[in-house]
Amino acid sequence: MDKFENYALALMVVFGALIIGGLMAVHIAWLHKAGFLLALGAAIIVWAAGFAVLFDKPRLYGLSLLIAIGLIASSIAVLIV
Repeated sequence: MDKFENYALALMVVFGALIIGGLMAVHIAWLHKAGFLLALGAAIIVWAAGFAVLFDKPRLYGLSLLIAIGLIASSIAVLIV
């Protein structure tokens, strides 16, 4: 792996965690239980996707990212509606 790829991966992980953590915090502050649980589910899926990268399973990684995107979109929809 190239040095720049490590930095790019670190930035993606940090900012992804900030976004999901921020969603969870907003839902806690505004007492939206469903939105919090959706954001928590996205965080768990993204955490599990790390194992797909570790074991070199690109299809599983892609599928878990699609699921996480759906959960995040649902969490944002709960926040808006």
